[in-house]
Amino acid sequence: MTPRPDAEPGPLVPADEIPPWLRALTVDVGAVSRSVHNRGGDRSRWASMLPKNSRSAAVLVLFSGSWEAADDHPGGLPADAEVLLTERASTLRQHSGQVAFPGGAADPGDDFPVGTALREATEETGLDASGVSILATLPSFPVGVSGFDVVPVIGYWHRPSEVRVVDEGETARVDRIKLRELLDPANRFQVRRKAVGIVYKGPAFFVDSLLVWGFTGGLIAAISEVAGWDRPWDSDDVRSLEKMIELAGSAQESGFEQLHPDGRAPVDVRTAESEGAG
Repeated sequence: MTPRPDAEPGPLVPADEIPPWLRALTVDVGAVSRSVHNRGGDRSRWASMLPKNSRSAAVLVLFSGSWEAADDHPGGLPADAEVLLTERASTLRQHSGQVAFPGGAADPGDDFPVGTALREATEETGLDASGVSILATLPSFPVGVSGFDVVPVIGYWHRPSEVRVVDEGETARVDRIKLRELLDPANRFQVRRKAVGIVYKGPAFFVDSLLVWGFTGGLIAAISEVAGWDRPWDSDDVRSLEKMIELAGSAQESGFEQLHPDGRAPVDVRTAESEGAG
């Protein structure tokens, strides 16, 4: 079945075309938003922070791995399950050095959001889009720092292809990350930073020298919860964002200097925030 580009958030293919370990995620995509809300996030508040001329964007959340669910991990997550992530170039103006899903702003003529996500992922990673099955789209998430309203597009790599850094001016690293390793309780914590009257606290992961936080970390955490992949982890383990960035050895920036330059009152940012979409 060919997904409709203008479809409302939700599954775009029948359940039997979705790997069993991804069905809990795709059957009720609104649960991802609720997971963010339950962490203290407020999409309506973040939507109000977007500029009036905010741009639509999409990211490709691309999973690969065995079709069948595993019986030795919560949610049936297979041992070979992976997610495609990129590390943004340190020279970019926004969100430099941060880990992100491939994606970016909608262009004229895109079949948004699916067409945008696939085009951007192809441009950034060199993947062969013909090997990707699009399963669902999630509700959009406002990213106040960069002024984008981002639609996550869920894909399954039924025929994985080689990926690489296509443009070093945009991307420093492209990698397929093992989900079990990423979600290992030993690699999960929260990061916190207080600056310019703003308190940020949100989910984070540290694996293979990659610090995953912000929009990407928050979305992965919500997806894992909804899909049933979570193992118990210490949510009271809160670490300094700046110290973790230093530990990762990357040139990434937190982006807080772009938030509320007028010095507004503190905001407790628990939603998926501070990670650009392209």
